[in-house]
Amino acid sequence: MDNGYTIIDFKNIYVNYGMTTVLENINLNIKNNENWVILGANGSGKSTLMKLFSHDLYPNTQYNFKKEIFGKDRWDIFELKKHLGIISNSLQSQFSGFSASQTAYDVIMSGYYSSLGVYKHHEFSSDQIKRAIEVMEFLEISKLKDKKFSQMSSGEQRRCLIGRSLIHKPQAFILDEPTTGLDIKAQFCFLNTLRQLSKNSCIILVTHDVTEIFPEITHAALIYNKTIYKQGKKEDIINAKNLSEIFESKIDLENNNGIYCIKSIS
Repeated sequence: MDNGYTIIDFKNIYVNYGMTTVLENINLNIKNNENWVILGANGSGKSTLMKLFSHDLYPNTQYNFKKEIFGKDRWDIFELKKHLGIISNSLQSQFSGFSASQTAYDVIMSGYYSSLGVYKHHEFSSDQIKRAIEVMEFLEISKLKDKKFSQMSSGEQRRCLIGRSLIHKPQAFILDEPTTGLDIKAQFCFLNTLRQLSKNSCIILVTHDVTEIFPEITHAALIYNKTIYKQGKKEDIINAKNLSEIFESKIDLENNNGIYCIKSIS
């Protein structure tokens, strides 16, 4: 059996903000042939974990630890982005604030420079342009090619940012609460896009919402009390007992062929 190669390998990681411990004893191993959900309540440390994934943050502790991504403990961030596509609400906000007049085509092409849009000094080869067109066709957003980012719906913006990451054919995608702000139809379309991506790339969802967990997710990690409370195969981890613990409420959970919903909470 092919066990795949390791994408994320964290052992004994602690993160402190000043005198406050935000994450402690984080141990996580994610392989390329797995799709994960990192599930936890707001304020549980999910955002800090995202920064560890993206290399925007390093452990600051006296403890020995291991923090490797694709087998390396040090990365040039721009090089890492070619292997690891990170889609976050903060990135979407940055484009909305600083690059609102950029078109869908510009947003996708900006992935080559890891920039917030395309500028006059940027140059692109015919192969790079061809790749951008292929990405738009795959994501079914070709009709948005000349549409400004500010004129798009949240779902359209999110798919453009996926296209920006897809430029480099990354081995893995990390998505931070990906359906936040999307209406029901946009949520459905966006999750279907993730299901398509999961056929060729590892997907890591970081969320507080069980409805974002799609059937192709194979593993789960629950964040609670500043650490990973439980982790393993999805069917062993995502259940009413565990969710009631980490959300500190009595939860009645329904699982319909890998699609989860909360029937009641008290």
